[in-house]
Amino acid sequence: MRIIGILIFILISKPSFGQAKTIHVFVALCDNINQGIVPVPKSIGNGQDPKNNLYWGAGYGVKTFFKVKTRDWTLLRSIPSKDSNILERLLFKHATKDIYLLADAYDGAKIKTSIEDFLKSSNGQIPIQIKEKERILDFGGGSDLLAYVGHDGLMDFDVNITYKESVTKTRDVIILACYSKSYFSPEIKKAKANPILWTTHLMAPEAYTLKAAIDGWVRKESGSQIDERAAQSYHKYQKCGIRGARNLFTTGF
Repeated sequence: MRIIGILIFILISKPSFGQAKTIHVFVALCDNINQGIVPVPKSIGNGQDPKNNLYWGAGYGVKTFFKVKTRDWTLLRSIPSKDSNILERLLFKHATKDIYLLADAYDGAKIKTSIEDFLKSSNGQIPIQIKEKERILDFGGGSDLLAYVGHDGLMDFDVNITYKESVTKTRDVIILACYSKSYFSPEIKKAKANPILWTTHLMAPEAYTLKAAIDGWVRKESGSQIDERAAQSYHKYQKCGIRGARNLFTTGF
């Protein structure tokens, strides 16, 4: 009886994990030389320098904003990537929810690759598994939410992706780039993904908007509620007027 009691205690005491939610953020580093953008200061426009890049290491870049300027996310670790196109990969954990976020900083010269990887993942392709302590976390095509941050490269080039005709799970996507609804719509439809936030005009794809949209997603809000969160955040930082911010963001097709 004592042995049975010990076995029951072990089974009860063993950690039990449910299925964590996962978010994968694809960041194409700002690159004055290799992207068709209005040039920014050289110090933040080097697409091979994630530490100082406008969309990554600068004050409102994804790395700095999620690591330093919000208490909702905790940086767990930096993960070496076998993909030479990814210059830095970071794993974050939500402070109160069982949600993990993987952020990839792509070499700015490889913007086409970053967009193609984002689109393929939105279609359930390129699954990535990362071990975190005793858990296996699914990113890439296994993610629940995917986001692209950076220049709208589809203004400059076409992508040629073979999409899966059937998907077992519809993935939510956020696309923070200029005119992203106009340029990404055909691809997102073919990917069979659900656009919860994208844009109708020129914009600065900085991390406060991404954070606001993710906040709404974490709370299981509707697309229109997430849209409003993004507009409020963008107006707060850009001082562009709430009406203009609301016109900038939209949800769904």
